Amino acid sequence: MIARPMAEPTLAQRLLDGDRRALARAITLVEDNRPEGWELVREVYPHTGRAEVVGFTGPPGAGKSTLIGALTKARREAGRTVGVLSVDPSSPFTHGALLGDRIRLSEHFLDPGVFIRSMANRGALGGLSEAALQAALLLDAAGREDVFVETVGVGQAEIDIIDHADTIVLVLMPGSGDSIQALKAGVMEIPDVIVINKADHPLTDTMVREIRGVLSLANLERTPEEARALWRVPIVKTEASLGRGIAELVQRLTEHRAHIVAAGELERRRARNLRGEVLAIATARLRHRLEEDLHADPEFQRLLTEVVRRRLDPASAATALLEREGPLSAR
Repeated sequence: MIARPMAEPTLAQRLLDGDRRALARAITLVEDNRPEGWELVREVYPHTGRAEVVGFTGPPGAGKSTLIGALTKARREAGRTVGVLSVDPSSPFTHGALLGDRIRLSEHFLDPGVFIRSMANRGALGGLSEAALQAALLLDAAGREDVFVETVGVGQAEIDIIDHADTIVLVLMPGSGDSIQALKAGVMEIPDVIVINKADHPLTDTMVREIRGVLSLANLERTPEEARALWRVPIVKTEASLGRGIAELVQRLTEHRAHIVAAGELERRRARNLRGEVLAIATARLRHRLEEDLHADPEFQRLLTEVVRRRLDPASAATALLEREGPLSAR
């Protein structure tokens, strides 16, 4: 009897087995918006939900990349596998994101237990592109126990990261105007852990007092029962380039994880996150489809001309588009 040759494992099977090449290929397919990439996501999605996803955000220059590098080292020493996804605001080849910070992360590039990827947000309004969201799922499916997602800048990206991580870390540095703007802009409402990096700065203690003041004002709006039940946001001082404060950060992340699991908050967060992700992807795809279909549409051009000539306001033009028996309703 002639033995039949064994079939080659599929890309999905290799990904689920933790194959780094398969993971890199899968993310590229999704980033390039290839149909086989989205089919792959559908196939592996039932195997996701196991990773601990931590989002890092804060002003440029605060040292997020260095902090993630130090935290990755600590997680690897604990025997955990790590995936790092850095979302660049413009291109994956600029120097503003984690990929451009090769020196500080060079010790991890050859480690099979660490997978690092930098991606462009491609103009996504919320800082995280559709492809980046799927890449985080692929890291999860590939067995990465910790997935770190980094966004760049203070603003909408910080609000967006809430919908895609289990724990949010806000990284600030003392003596920075950007950090003070973060205190004023309401960004302080979103973190589960606050890190003051470069804590050897003489204004570190001043910043700690300012942050505690902002947090205490938020607690005044809650009843005593609510305040006791809620997670108290810790402030961790670090010098990531020297590895100082990293052990405390690991401890705080572990404590937060235990807190949200015990309170049932993890399930609620993930349900909210997935609902937001479905709506975000649907919105992005509808906009893309609308732009494609209306590009050469003479009626759209007529409406646009009316708006430019101030004979029709933009809201009325948009309403007219939506009410038409147009390309979206026909599909």
